[in-house]
Amino acid sequence: MILLNSMNGSSKEAHIFKRKSNLLRNALIAFSACAAAAALVFSFSRFVFPRLRSGSVYALSKSWKSYDYESVYEISKGILSRTPFNNAALTYHGYAAFYLGVSSLDKMNEQNYLDEAINSLRLALLDAQSSLTSQLFYMLGKAYFYKNTVSSYYYADLAVKYLELAKARGYKADDIAEYLGLSYAALGMTMESISSFTEALLVRESDMLLFSIAEQYYKAGQNAAAEQYLFRVIKECDDENLILQSRMLLGSIYIAENKYEEATEEFLSVLEKDENSADAHYQLGILYEKQGDMVKARAEWRNALRIQVNHRGALEKMAD
Repeated sequence: MILLNSMNGSSKEAHIFKRKSNLLRNALIAFSACAAAAALVFSFSRFVFPRLRSGSVYALSKSWKSYDYESVYEISKGILSRTPFNNAALTYHGYAAFYLGVSSLDKMNEQNYLDEAINSLRLALLDAQSSLTSQLFYMLGKAYFYKNTVSSYYYADLAVKYLELAKARGYKADDIAEYLGLSYAALGMTMESISSFTEALLVRESDMLLFSIAEQYYKAGQNAAAEQYLFRVIKECDDENLILQSRMLLGSIYIAENKYEEATEEFLSVLEKDENSADAHYQLGILYEKQGDMVKARAEWRNALRIQVNHRGALEKMAD
């Protein structure tokens, strides 16, 4: 039997997740943020690989424990070339392909690795021991989550499906709730996203989580709740980019509440830190438009287009 032991604060996956935070923010309208994950260590019993040679078992174990995913990938690939449906090799191959995928900076390689991970994990599920099933659901859910961020198609529903199956089977991992929150957000399931993010806060609070919850409350029309989370991020966060995003969202909330002076302060605060924020110029234009000053409004939209020539909102406003 193969068991995955979860240990809080894995530097390996946390580093990967942080490095990809901008992509996740763009893809899921949530942070990037960084997710807490588990360090994965296999413990072997004498019943694990009855169909594998002892040398293969030792090589896989040694490479996995040293986080040498390239070696695990190649060794398991060799085993599968001889025995295509060996469950242990499929499991190792799926895990190794997953980690190689999420750490790749080349999008094509990332997609290929994730596809291979998903295929291997799904095959492993067909003949998995019951004690390993929930773990495979968990890893498959995460593989679909990352595939959703790099693919032209949508896989967030499958991420939710397998992560929820893992939870239902009793699998414990600190990051499940956060992955579910992001996946529900990608599906536009706002209240489910808020519920999952709130659950994640009980495990590990982060500025990105607070911001993500604020976004979802804003989408749900619960501006007062969103504001409280944004205030915390702005006050406590050390990430300047996340503070600027929080000020932008807070400014948008103030516009919706007709608090134009407060909104102006937020957008000007953004421009003090980043004079090339096209979105801040665009939102200032919206403010001036609401106040009936179209000369200033169009000037701000022109500023936005000078910074970002394809800014959709500014282009639409200038075309009116």
